[in-house]
Amino acid sequence: MIWSVWWVWVVAGLLLGIVEILVPGFVFLGFAVGAVAIGLLIWIGLEAGLPLLLVLFALMSLAVWLALRRMFGLPSGSVKIWDRDINDN
Repeated sequence: MIWSVWWVWVVAGLLLGIVEILVPGFVFLGFAVGAVAIGLLIWIGLEAGLPLLLVLFALMSLAVWLALRRMFGLPSGSVKIWDRDINDN
């Protein structure tokens, strides 16, 4: 299956990384890192179907976004993800 070929995920991640450079704001960085990570997992031997790959991709992307949010200390209210951010005064 074409979606389980490792280089498709790596190239998609690199393209998303280029998009992140053109449109800064950490939006595409999570997608880029997630795609490259999935590509590397497939390269080292992960054999999974597309649904599992997409779930892993989503989890890795979310983990990167949460790590960036914690690492760079985005001010509360700048990214409306959590209830406490929406209800802050």
